[in-house]
Amino acid sequence: MLRKYRLGIISLFFCFLMVGLAGCQFGGSPAEKMYDHLEEAVALEDQFREQQEPLAKAEKKEQDIYNEIVALSMEEFDKIEKLSKEAEENAEQRLEYLKKEKESIDEAYEEFEEVKDLTEDLETDAAKKDAKSLIEIMDKRYEAYGKLHKEYKAAVEQDQELYSSLQDKELTLEQLQEQIKVVNEKYGKVAKHKESFNKFTSEFNEAKKAFYESAELNVNYGE
Repeated sequence: MLRKYRLGIISLFFCFLMVGLAGCQFGGSPAEKMYDHLEEAVALEDQFREQQEPLAKAEKKEQDIYNEIVALSMEEFDKIEKLSKEAEENAEQRLEYLKKEKESIDEAYEEFEEVKDLTEDLETDAAKKDAKSLIEIMDKRYEAYGKLHKEYKAAVEQDQELYSSLQDKELTLEQLQEQIKVVNEKYGKVAKHKESFNKFTSEFNEAKKAFYESAELNVNYGE
């Protein structure tokens, strides 16, 4: 019987999102140019945000399939095999969402880097200080996302290994337990890096507001 063994962790991937602003048009002074690059970076993360809902739905679907598998006995191996293949395909779709997500984050960060050469041209020491803090936090956020992406991708690939192994009639209980352990350890790391990424995203949003204030940019905060 497989019913005693459960995957345990398929973690929803919703993360804090960078806050964008609305109603301002700048582009002249160094501070205004920085504003334009910062808000364009937010816009470039749209695709990242768009992947969150389908990714979460795919995770939920996969968990439901897995729960259905573990409720079956080996006498129903044909059903186990069919469901395992379906779960494998679903995991592959998650990797596609993840790829689009990373492309969006990379493009946004590339745009963000345009602000780095503008900081020394800011008019006040307060603005320079806040800009440097902003850059430091964003660099940490991007690094945190890199780790999150790496671990999540590895976790999905381990899911695929699990589903593939479930299609083997010769799979032993010990082998199954070991693979489930590996999967859960991977998602434990995902949760850790997701927390770090969310933390730096929240800090970035606050740092950006502080910079806009010290640079005396009259911005309108969108709802």
